[in-house]
Amino acid sequence: MPDGVEVEHVGQRLPRIPRRIQELFQVREWRHATAILAGDFPGEWRDLLQVVNGIRLPKSMITRGGGNKSPISRSINGMFKARGWSEKRFNVRIHVDDQEFPSPTHGIDYYKNGVGIETEWNNKDPFYDRDLNAFRLLHQLRVISVGVIITRTDELQEIFDALGRGASFGESTTHLRKLLPKIEGGGAGGCPLLVFAIRKALYDPNS
Repeated sequence: MPDGVEVEHVGQRLPRIPRRIQELFQVREWRHATAILAGDFPGEWRDLLQVVNGIRLPKSMITRGGGNKSPISRSINGMFKARGWSEKRFNVRIHVDDQEFPSPTHGIDYYKNGVGIETEWNNKDPFYDRDLNAFRLLHQLRVISVGVIITRTDELQEIFDALGRGASFGESTTHLRKLLPKIEGGGAGGCPLLVFAIRKALYDPNS
């Protein structure tokens, strides 16, 4: 891939990721997620990189309230929808002999051809547990092959505080620091995962 560089994570070589993305996002992977995406799902991988590369963090999107969905989340939503991704809900029922055991409905923010993506910009941190549990079960059932989470780094809190929005993006919300222990603790089971977390470098104070 042009404008890409090789990066390392926990001693592993990852497929090429554009330099700009590496500079503006903290990228983490588990169970060779990038290799699977690049090798087996090239179209979805291209969509994902294009969307991530198109994410912006202007001051106006932080200072403006968004109701049920923030301007950041709405922007990401529009980019995925424009590329044919859609929200998907899975009704899971497990049969053992003649007995049926319904499982809670599992929803994915964006789904396409076996790849599931969740956006956690400013939810309560238990939403991470929901996302990982859905990835774990749906991967176990061979419904998805890779799970992706787009979220934010803890360093953005400095910006939120400076803008007087710190209380709205508080300690109990979705920071990367809250996600990593859940993943390392096995929250997603055997599902390959890729995480993009927005860094301060993406912030534009003049727009």
